[in-house]
Amino acid sequence: MHTPNVSRRDFFLRSGLVGLGGLALAGLTAVPARAIEPFRRAGQPRLEPSLAAFSFRRFFKDVRNGSNKKKRPPPADPIDMFRFIDYCADQACNAAELTSYYFPPDAGVDYMLKIRRHAFLRGVEVSGSSVGNNFTTPDAGAVRREIATVKRWIDLCAVMGAPHIRVFAGDAAGGSEADARRRCIPALEECCAYAGTKGIFLGLENHHGIVAEPEGLLAILHAVKSPWLGANLDTGNFQTDDPYRDLAKVAPYAVNVQFKVGIQRRGAATEEEADLGRIVRILREAGYQGYVVLEYQNAQPWVDVPRWLDRMKAAFAA
Repeated sequence: MHTPNVSRRDFFLRSGLVGLGGLALAGLTAVPARAIEPFRRAGQPRLEPSLAAFSFRRFFKDVRNGSNKKKRPPPADPIDMFRFIDYCADQACNAAELTSYYFPPDAGVDYMLKIRRHAFLRGVEVSGSSVGNNFTTPDAGAVRREIATVKRWIDLCAVMGAPHIRVFAGDAAGGSEADARRRCIPALEECCAYAGTKGIFLGLENHHGIVAEPEGLLAILHAVKSPWLGANLDTGNFQTDDPYRDLAKVAPYAVNVQFKVGIQRRGAATEEEADLGRIVRILREAGYQGYVVLEYQNAQPWVDVPRWLDRMKAAFAA
């Protein structure tokens, strides 16, 4: 395949690795920016269990995401990220997603260093984090603020040692989905260029709005030119005619997987229990190697999470 001549400066510019004065950032290996294709991983599929702090959202003493503040009574025995890491260790879950919504509002570098030290001493890897962003609002100033928030969490996750952050697109905001995608794509490209300088992947989650179905998600993934973007595949978020079929369409692009214990088909009044074995087969057929993060949404996490972690470990080992 013929490769066009590209100047050294253009190479680094396209890779998002230009620092002050136009100099390439030292110590980083640049990867040419191009539209995402299915990841081709050598070796056998490998699934590693992790647990999302979101699973215990009702019990954190710090809650920054407005959707989780809906007149909830304060927890009788509130937890913080340190206790959550301890819980993961006690459950023999070797990784934890430290969801950004449950950090103290003033958490900075010092706090993240303490988290990193604590997790290491408990033998718990930080599988990732998340940012509740919206890149589709027509307000250009609001989009700039959203980009700044994502970049701030990229910096904090780099300190904490999180290799992945799940991010979001947004909805059509009263206009067309095409217009919303046009607003989302450059915002994602800018954030991915910055994330690449820190060695962090961004995973675009299939989270309602313009990415509620696989075609919308894949359209954005194919349009964003960055080697630091993939799909954050949420197994419970395709509320389509055949969610399993649609999960299989996106699985080859996954850099992280959020496992939910329920599936809801289009038009169904209630959820059905997720077919864990079928989801494992989909991921293996896609050659996935990485974390599968339990994101428990029901009312009794203290009772149910241990059982589901055991089921996940057994299914991954089979």
